Amino acid sequence: MRCVNKRPEREVRAFHDSERIRVYQAYPAPIADAALAAGTFVPPFKRERMTWIKPSFLWMAYRCGYARKVDQERVLAVDISPVGFHWALGHAALSHFRAGFHADHDEWQAGVERSPVRIQWDPERNLAHGPLAHRSIQIGLSAEAVRRYVDEWIVGLTDVTATMRAVGEHAAAGRVAEATALLPEERPYPLPEDLASRVNASR
Repeated sequence: MRCVNKRPEREVRAFHDSERIRVYQAYPAPIADAALAAGTFVPPFKRERMTWIKPSFLWMAYRCGYARKVDQERVLAVDISPVGFHWALGHAALSHFRAGFHADHDEWQAGVERSPVRIQWDPERNLAHGPLAHRSIQIGLSAEAVRRYVDEWIVGLTDVTATMRAVGEHAAAGRVAEATALLPEERPYPLPEDLASRVNASR
């Protein structure tokens, strides 16, 4: 019997090279336009709120409804430095208690309270927004992490709304090949062992 290679359940996959890792966020036009003009996030973006970054284009598509949901009409590709990405994961706690990973609920709660970054592993999505067997990482930044993200980590911002909507239109019309051709190449990101352990990535 031929073995079928399966994706690890929890693996960081992203468009990346030696200088950047790409994540996605969706915002209303005033926030997106101000960020694109400044090269980083500025008011009306609120640093006081937790902001979630997503390396998966298709999970972003699911979250924003292919840039059709209210206040998520503009999708930005945000390139951040590997140093920043590693800092985020190194200061992260899982959003939810996980038996077998955390010693007990108290240990998990203490980690959440002292960490400025939250990690969620949510089912990856296909073109029709259906859940897949493997998961995609979502990274929530708050407090010091937001400041570092805005002031230090961002190395590039690109408006990818047109691509997001084109993928959605092809997918809705059943043009799978055309939709797939527009997707960015997202490869496994090689996490150092200590970071993989901290965020409960599959090993």
